[in-house]
Amino acid sequence: MNQESSLFLKDAHVNRIDAHAVEICWEPIDIRPSVSVHAGFPPGNPVRRISPDHVAKGCVTVSGLTAPVRYFYQLRDGNGIRMVTAERRVTMEGAVNFRDIGGYITEDGRRVKWGRVYRADGLARLTHRDHELFKHMGIGRVFDFRTEAEVSHAPNLLPEDVDIDYINLPVMHGEFDFVSAMRRIREGDADWLTPDFMLKGYIGNLEKFAGVWGRVIGELADAAGAPMVFHCTGGKDRTGTCAALILLMLGVSEEIVIADHQLSNVYIAELLPRISKLIASYGVDPDVINPYLTAPRDCILAVLDYIHEQYGSAGAYLSEKAGVSRRQQEMVRQNLLI
Repeated sequence: MNQESSLFLKDAHVNRIDAHAVEICWEPIDIRPSVSVHAGFPPGNPVRRISPDHVAKGCVTVSGLTAPVRYFYQLRDGNGIRMVTAERRVTMEGAVNFRDIGGYITEDGRRVKWGRVYRADGLARLTHRDHELFKHMGIGRVFDFRTEAEVSHAPNLLPEDVDIDYINLPVMHGEFDFVSAMRRIREGDADWLTPDFMLKGYIGNLEKFAGVWGRVIGELADAAGAPMVFHCTGGKDRTGTCAALILLMLGVSEEIVIADHQLSNVYIAELLPRISKLIASYGVDPDVINPYLTAPRDCILAVLDYIHEQYGSAGAYLSEKAGVSRRQQEMVRQNLLI
């Protein structure tokens, strides 16, 4: 790396160490003058300078973080460059796949704002601590992609002492919903669960439920709107489709969109041993239903290919099929990109 390329802050990320500590790293690692780190709660303007517990080349470790609080960090180099970063995953007690879609860089060099749009798995097991964190993030809109049967089986447990707009926009992934699928699996019926089933579900969601994705993305054109979260049961297929469309429309590369989709497999992994044991107790080979419990890479690749072949781009899909005009899309970009 030459001297000129090491002068300016280009990227940063935050890794959770334990309940009260994180590691914050940046690129390039040999910035001169050195980087200072500031913390705060609003994503736009963290103000408190941090005295790190440990400093390594390109990284600092910060402890003593209080919970339930979502911190945002602003890195400042000596050349006037400032960059906000945060943890992607929001650590919840009652949800494992709750995360911020902010921080991703677009192909024209801008970044998606942190703290505006979240994606999640089911919210039926949120605890009191989760409620405090939920309120702290200022989330005022919840879009639920689960079917009526899923909602009835596991109603969302949201904070009751704040105003939250709850919008149920049911999306049926495939021929039947999660509740029906699990019932069939318990009865030993798993022959329907093939790779083709999952692929058809993803493509079907694009064509059958374009209005759902359009409704959510259209809401993002409102600059005054509160932060939102959209979710389903696992936070990977229906939620993954919506997240991919938003990121593509914002100008995030397909490579990053695929990586974001695959993060579900990282966060859901801790649940799989318990689920596999339960499935085995039904007399069903857990490996057979693994595609249904994970986020298959082939499926997001199929979505990208389908959009290219049928519409040319995510922006064209949204304007032609989902009812999100080009003007609305530009308003979304103005609201969500820095």
